[in-house]
Amino acid sequence: MSEPVLVTGAAGGSQGSTGRRIAALLLEKGIPVRAFVHKLDARSDALQELGAEVVQGDLLDRDSVRASLKGIKRAYFTYPVTDGLLEATTIFAMAAREAETELVVNNSQLQGARKAPSFRNMQHGLADHIFDWAEVGAVHLHAPPYYENVRALVRKSVAEQSTVLLPWGDGSATIPLVGAEDVSRVAATLLADSVRPSAGAYDLITAAPTVKEIVDTLRAALQRPIRYVAITDEQWADAMRGHINPHALDHLSHLWRYFRSTERRGGDDARGVTDTIRTLTGGHAQTLEDFFRVNAAEFASVAAT
Repeated sequence: MSEPVLVTGAAGGSQGSTGRRIAALLLEKGIPVRAFVHKLDARSDALQELGAEVVQGDLLDRDSVRASLKGIKRAYFTYPVTDGLLEATTIFAMAAREAETELVVNNSQLQGARKAPSFRNMQHGLADHIFDWAEVGAVHLHAPPYYENVRALVRKSVAEQSTVLLPWGDGSATIPLVGAEDVSRVAATLLADSVRPSAGAYDLITAAPTVKEIVDTLRAALQRPIRYVAITDEQWADAMRGHINPHALDHLSHLWRYFRSTERRGGDDARGVTDTIRTLTGGHAQTLEDFFRVNAAEFASVAAT
């Protein structure tokens, strides 16, 4: 493949950082990468050192998006959990159509619920349609929360109190999960393959543990007692306010209610583990316990340090 692949979110964020991972995976394969970053800093310097062509821009700025897509046949699109998803999607889809882009791998969320669990989830469904209408060869990666999201939610309370404090109910709710590492491997595989993907969307679920099983898995990985304490939605929102943006707070608050709901547990929108990652990449998906073991230092007991 001689043309570069455009990767948005390439600098990476504080959690999944799929764009950064995908850029690195493509460069390892010898595929040129045009890395779209919001600002130039040490992270963009690191991308340049890996061999990427770095372009600075804003997904809400049409001119910078159009410039970044010039000569691009394949691209990866992701947008942070904050305001602007539909605007950014529309701008990107229009620019990709103008550039005659042939494949856009879109980082989306699980769809199929009778009613969208959150406003953000509804926006992702609409964004999928925008890309489809643009006829840019969109492939949607429908992913549940990442392992990295769980890590971010519990590492402080686990480190300080050996306790998981979340509004996840009595422990019986099922939380579908996937690792950002595997989402990135799927995206990189699709972007690197000269053959068009056989489907327009893929569900990526590598684990569907109950809350109790998540805590048990964390306990086994860390080899120390960890307990789960259910708190109210209001307590959790008060604790998180100021630490995450209002858009993300609203999304997650509604998501927790959805996972706890009896409608979701017994309804036709309940999802089980898929084999998509192994089928597409040829490799086994990362388990939740493996993820916790690799990231054990994140949960290190404050008393032990």
